[in-house]
This record gives sequence, structure tokens and C-alpha cells, in this order.
Amino acid sequence: MQYDVIIVGGSFAGLSAALQLARARRQVLLVDAARPRNRYAAHAHGFLGQDGVPPQEIVARAREQLARYPTVAFLDGEALQAAPVDGGFELVLAAGQRVRGARLILATGMRDELPSLPGLQERWGQTVLHCPYCHGYEVAGEPLGVLAAHPMSAHQALLLPDWGPTTYFTQGQYEPSPEEARHLAARGVRLERTPVVRLLGEAPALRGVALADGRQVPVHALFVASRTHMASPLAGQLGCAFDEGPLGPVIRVDELKQTTVPGVFAAGDAATPMSNATLASASGVMAGICAHRSLVMA
Repeated sequence: MQYDVIIVGGSFAGLSAALQLARARRQVLLVDAARPRNRYAAHAHGFLGQDGVPPQEIVARAREQLARYPTVAFLDGEALQAAPVDGGFELVLAAGQRVRGARLILATGMRDELPSLPGLQERWGQTVLHCPYCHGYEVAGEPLGVLAAHPMSAHQALLLPDWGPTTYFTQGQYEPSPEEARHLAARGVRLERTPVVRLLGEAPALRGVALADGRQVPVHALFVASRTHMASPLAGQLGCAFDEGPLGPVIRVDELKQTTVPGVFAAGDAATPMSNATLASASGVMAGICAHRSLVMA
């Protein structure tokens, strides 16, 4: 069977795209490897109507609703290869299945690479965090830190005092510019140039950080900007162009979520440097609608 649209990725973006196409009565296949970027977070926040709900619960509810549409099919597994074929695209899955669709939506997400500091990974999504808008409210009022890992880390430190007293750890590498230093001082951000070498407390809890000179600084949540990488090779295999985002590459799309390869659309974190549940869902809606329009106008 050839589907009208195959969607790769079954989190917020992919599910939102599938819903639009299901309601357009198109044959849709949702392929999902079940490794969403948000799997380390216990709750989703800032998502209208879903604030505080576990991401897995949101996904399960959405899949249940999608399953009521007779034109939607699900295939759980990892898509390893993608290539154009007559009339569309063919995917090869890890278990050996081959599926074809006239259009393809990549909602494949990102993979986060944290700095090589012991203790970060086991606290990721709980007391080591990336987004104050997603997680800041839950740690508000406690001593907070920003671990510099990128030239934009000083900007992150500038935002954080609205949630709690903040220390900016430059790691001896990411010194703020004179203008940034003035803004940080005006916001009451403490500057610490001695590198953090260890996180303190029993993970996933965090009670502070140890510095290279032996001092300890109380910190109950540490914000860090991860480097991001494509979670899937499919966009590269298909020849999609990429743009260099502030933290890593993103798939280049236009305002209709069309990639540089005709018939291939992209949505969610893989196609934008702005990571947010609401934005991911909205981009999936746009990708689903525009994939449908492309079928109509073919």
C-alpha cells in the first residue's frame, strides 16, 4: 500500500501533523521510534491545556484519539533509510519493513549533547535543565546557576533572575562581553570564573557545585544549553539543506514547512532552533495542512 503521507516521529509535532491529515481523510502512516527528546522530563509545562501533564500521557492520549480515524495507521519502529521512488518516497525500517508514501513529513526531533561534566546526564530534565520557560517555575526561589557551554549562555543567565538568585559559571571559556557584564550586574547575577568540576548531591537532586579551587557554591538547579544534533539521518539522506542554528543544525524549511526537497516537509525541533512543546505542535499542524495542500495541487 502507498500512503498519501508518511510521518516520521510520533511526538507533539508528528501527532499534530497526523491529526490534520486524518481529518482531511487521507491515508496516513505514523512511524515512531518512541525516543522523544522530552523523555527525560516528568511533566510538560507552558503547553496550553496540558500544563503539568507528563509528556508520555499527552502522547498516549493523542494516539488514542488518532486511532479513531480509519485512515490512520501506526508503525512502531525506527526508520533507518529514506529515498525517493516513483510517485513519492520509500522508507526502510530497522525491522526490515519497507513503506511508501507520496509525501513525507520529518518530525524526527533532536539529540542533546551535554558538556562532558560528571553528573549532568543523570540529572538532565530534572535539576539540570535547558529552558527556564519550561522548567523555571518549578525551581523558583532557589539558588540557580547557568553553566556556560555556548556564547549565548550569558543571555540565558540574563533571563534567569526572574526565577531565582543566579550565578553564571563561565567555565573559564565564555566570558561575557562588557555590555553583557553590565546587564548581568544590573540583574544581580553573580559571575564565577573558576570552572565547575563536579555536581553535589544525590542525583537527580542537586545541592550545589564544586569548583576547581575547592570551593562549593549552593545551586539547586543548573541551566545549560546543550549542543543539538539530528536524531535521525533521514533528512541528510534525502538531500535536504540545513541551516546552522545557535546550538546546532536545523532542517531548512519555508513558511509552509516545505524542505528544499519537493514533497518532503519538516516540523518540530528538527526544523527550528526554538524548542517548545507549543511551537512543535503548531509547526506540525502547518506541515500537515501544507502536505495535504501539495497533494491537492499536484
